[in-house]
Amino acid sequence: MNNILIYICVAIVLIALLAVAAEIRRELHFFKVTRYHVTSRKLSGLSGPLTILFLSDLHNWKYGEHNERLLSAIENEHPDLILIGGDMLVGKKETPCDIALDLVRKLPSLCPVYYANGNHEQRMKEETEIYGNVYEVYKRKLEESGVIFLENASQRIKIKDTDISISGLELPCSVYTKFQKAQITEQTISAMLGEPDDYCTVLLAHNPAYMDAYLKWGADIVLSGHLHGGLIRLPLIGGAVTPQGFFFPKYSGEMTREGDQTVIVSRGLGTHTINIRFLNTPELISIQLDAEPSYPL
Repeated sequence: MNNILIYICVAIVLIALLAVAAEIRRELHFFKVTRYHVTSRKLSGLSGPLTILFLSDLHNWKYGEHNERLLSAIENEHPDLILIGGDMLVGKKETPCDIALDLVRKLPSLCPVYYANGNHEQRMKEETEIYGNVYEVYKRKLEESGVIFLENASQRIKIKDTDISISGLELPCSVYTKFQKAQITEQTISAMLGEPDDYCTVLLAHNPAYMDAYLKWGADIVLSGHLHGGLIRLPLIGGAVTPQGFFFPKYSGEMTREGDQTVIVSRGLGTHTINIRFLNTPELISIQLDAEPSYPL
């Protein structure tokens, strides 16, 4: 009888392990479209709903040959604006960026595209003694396709009869050091971007670890990535670990309202180095932006 119970327990454990392995494998080959609805009182002049797509952390991942499944999903959302939060490629020596380049250069045919760097693009840009001119060529080819890079820069655009400010933040590479957290304040952000204006300000800030500074700076909507959803997501808790080695980050792969401000952190579209995802399906984020409804007094 005892042997039978042992066999049953072993079988249950093996089935559970196989189920986990199967789910990890599934999540490495499929993505979902996550849709959020965001309103802002600063969009009172908006003539209709505005669809923004947010892509982050592709890391040269492919969904079908030439990423046709991902491109099809992007087209099906009929975006008015595409924002990219960085790490579309993998910043490793002699690792080509053709996959990211092939996808991103197709996007400006759909709508305006703004690109803020992640730590992978940034280190390729800064460490030319290791990477040569790979980043320079990558950026130039995308700009020739119509992509607008925001490297510690802001641009105001008029879309659907209202003005929106888009800012791309590029913090020092030191903020990505493992097991350390840098001292980043709203003054740090102001020194890099200046002060936000009175229009609805969308901040592309790759690393969500410094969200308090972004919000204090005055961003109305913050779009971040970097954490890959925390690799493993636990029910009621969220992401388990960050690339810097910190556990249970406050923002890891969700939308959060902080008063009048909105935080959206992408779980990313790919992985690298640690190719594990569990309860953490990759995602393309689609945001419907609307004016905040006014109510009669």
